[in-house]
Amino acid sequence: MASAPIAIPGVKTAGGNNAFHNFHNDFAHIADPNERRRLALAEIDKAPFGWYHVRACVVAGVGFFTDSYDIFAVGLLTTMLGIVYWEGGKMPTNSDTAIKVATSAGTVVGQLGFGALADIIGRKKMYGLELIVIIFATLAQSLSSDSNSMHIVGVIIFWRVLMGIGIGGDYPLSSIITSEFATTRWRGAMMGAVFAMQGFGQLGAAIVMIVITAGFKGSLLTAKNYASCTGVCGIAVDKMWRILIGFGAVPACIALYYRLTIPETPRYTFDVARDVEQGGEDVQAYMNGQAGGKPDEVARVQGLVAGREKMTVPKASFRDFLSYYGKWKNGKVLLGTAGSWFLLDVAFYGVSLNNPIILTTIGFTGGMTVYKILMNTAVGNLIIVLAGAIPGYWVTVATVDTLGRKPIQLGGFIILTILFCIFGFAYKQIPDHGLLALYVLAQFFFNFGPNSTTFIVPGECFPTRYRSTSHGFSAASGKIGAIIAQAAIAPLRVRGAKPGATGRDASPWLPHVMEIFALFMFLGIFTTLCIPETKRITLEVLSGEQEPESVARGGEGEGEAARKEANADNRSL
Repeated sequence: MASAPIAIPGVKTAGGNNAFHNFHNDFAHIADPNERRRLALAEIDKAPFGWYHVRACVVAGVGFFTDSYDIFAVGLLTTMLGIVYWEGGKMPTNSDTAIKVATSAGTVVGQLGFGALADIIGRKKMYGLELIVIIFATLAQSLSSDSNSMHIVGVIIFWRVLMGIGIGGDYPLSSIITSEFATTRWRGAMMGAVFAMQGFGQLGAAIVMIVITAGFKGSLLTAKNYASCTGVCGIAVDKMWRILIGFGAVPACIALYYRLTIPETPRYTFDVARDVEQGGEDVQAYMNGQAGGKPDEVARVQGLVAGREKMTVPKASFRDFLSYYGKWKNGKVLLGTAGSWFLLDVAFYGVSLNNPIILTTIGFTGGMTVYKILMNTAVGNLIIVLAGAIPGYWVTVATVDTLGRKPIQLGGFIILTILFCIFGFAYKQIPDHGLLALYVLAQFFFNFGPNSTTFIVPGECFPTRYRSTSHGFSAASGKIGAIIAQAAIAPLRVRGAKPGATGRDASPWLPHVMEIFALFMFLGIFTTLCIPETKRITLEVLSGEQEPESVARGGEGEGEAARKEANADNRSL
């Protein structure tokens, strides 16, 4: 018998706090699952930007602050480990590379594992676990030491791999949770703001290094160089690296509660978990007196369970996964996001993880004492972050929803290609200050460019049922690029160096390394052409899951207009 749907109390989900409102429960009274889905998602997509969104960005962003702090402090870490554990005060290149690669290796595992699990068992159940892993591994790392049976390098590598797994999990989870809770109009800015906390993480590492260097000034002044830093100087440096690394656990502890108490995202509840399947439990709860309601609610819940078959969104399965990405229009998007992130991270991590080395090479470190050397190194990192990285991140936040993701990424790759070509081919003719300027500009256009957009786009352009997996795969591709940069390309900088060489002579192949990075940036131009423009388009339209009736509502509705705008942008690019 055809009749209008009866408004009924449906299935409610647990969770919710000041940072993450539980939109799902606002529409639990709607009978038809498709209508409930449409109303709930429209409420999120059209919500005006407010403090709720700011709080959500901060909760997700604190994790990225921690991730960035832990990742980019490694350059300072290996410098201090060299002073403490090696005669001559310098860590061998192989050991330096192994420690830096360890985090990226763990990150790949975390991105793939947490990304897939967030699609299988839910975002809520996974969010927060990655921070627990990071906190545990960070504290364990800061308490590590050398022994007769195991070298400090092996111990540090073990804990940095484990820490990397936690860091890797944060990439897909923070991206898609922010994306699925965000208002459509400012979704790019919200995701960009979360990712921009990486800049503050780098800044935090530099500031902590400056503070602890100043704190141990008296001990550090007793040695003129790394090789002579023994006794009280060596003890001071040993304490310094432990403080530097251990501090990374502090912001993670602050964010942990909010991450563990978020609600499940409405998109996952409707599209993957299909919340109506929990109806039986609600019936039992009602019958046991654990939930209020009238007797006829049983029939209503049973009707909601029967409506499970009416859901129009495809159900996730391995066959559906292969079918979806087997279509070129979908597969090329994954190729574009993963390929762009891979090519970007070859240069980005090849350069950023070696900030102290590059600063030394171009003459912006050094001093008459260990104190002065370490302080100059920390200040040099601070200058790079403040002058290049942080402005780049926040210019992206300010413009990504107006200029669009694709123009920013394409322009970034083009400009970075030019900058690395200049750095490489004109290296010997450019004075130290000129090289520093080029380096700062590269940091700016990394972040006002592909470093930000490669994080944003994969969190938008894939269907809910595979969004986390696809983002994790794209991010893991980037970290594989980082491993290649660290293990195969960056070590080439010392090729042909004479023992005891300093300054530019210590890294004679650095200009050729920059030329190699220029090639990868050039190739990124072509992978960018595979991604769609996603600005101000709902996630359902982007993934092709917009319900026909809501698109057709009112003639050329918002969905159709968004499609036409996206197609126009893509043709223009």
